Amino acid sequence: MQLPAALAVVLIISGVWSLAVWPQFLRRVMKDPRSRDTGGKATRFLTVHFVIVGISMLLGAATAAIGIAGLLG
Repeated sequence: MQLPAALAVVLIISGVWSLAVWPQFLRRVMKDPRSRDTGGKATRFLTVHFVIVGISMLLGAATAAIGIAGLLG
């Protein structure tokens, strides 16, 4: 598959953006009082957001890798 260089760069930027933004979001969620119950255990609020961030970062890494592959190949 041939990917124009401009589109490859867009994919790389998008992937890097995801990898930069989502960890900051997770830090804020972890500081939120809804993240832990009175015993200190993780709540569903934290678990759901952790899964969302994990999937988003995985997709961001894949997007950046596709962009790099498109740019190089």
